[in-house]
Amino acid sequence: MSNLDLKQLHVMGILNATPDSFSDGGRHNTLDTALYHAEKMIKEGASIVDIGGESTRPNAPDISLNEELDRVIPIVEKLKAEFDVFISIDTSKAAVMKAVIQLGVDMINDVGALRVEGVLQTCADSNVPICLMHMQGQPRTMQTNPQYDDVFADVSQFFTERIAACKVAGIERDRLILDPGFGFGKALEHNVALLAKLGNCKAFDLPILVGICRKAMGGA
Repeated sequence: MSNLDLKQLHVMGILNATPDSFSDGGRHNTLDTALYHAEKMIKEGASIVDIGGESTRPNAPDISLNEELDRVIPIVEKLKAEFDVFISIDTSKAAVMKAVIQLGVDMINDVGALRVEGVLQTCADSNVPICLMHMQGQPRTMQTNPQYDDVFADVSQFFTERIAACKVAGIERDRLILDPGFGFGKALEHNVALLAKLGNCKAFDLPILVGICRKAMGGA
């Protein structure tokens, strides 16, 4: 398994290697600017750098496999060569997962929670930690009038189902991380309600990853 200790608290720095990110689109989508931003985050205390090569903002266009690989692979190679930091890859594509696992990344962060064809088996064939995120809908349409009767109950049921799917695929439970998916298919009131019950996630006895937008949620 990766040397990433999931029992320790970590700060994750987000590196969007895309031209159209919601928060910092185009600012870090060259190799030099990406490395500069990664170094800055590491100096500020990030122990994990999460690299995303495809935007998951609402209405973002799909990109090809080769385009995502071209954005991500050079950054992974440089970070591993030049910095002492754990590397996470934000992707839902099995081929991207396989490529970066072969390069020795420390974590797979999938906003789709391993629901795309082929990704469960790809991760089962590896030994890296995997983050399963809850999202209502798809990134392109997730913020179009999201609805819940009880957002925490829905998130909990989703985690139960995905943990079970991972077990069937042969993915060890101690490799899993859960992300409630603040802002992914959730309006402000859903985010607030979810945050209020976040402590209840302890019932899963798994590490929790939390990313709260300082503008959309924090600002409101």
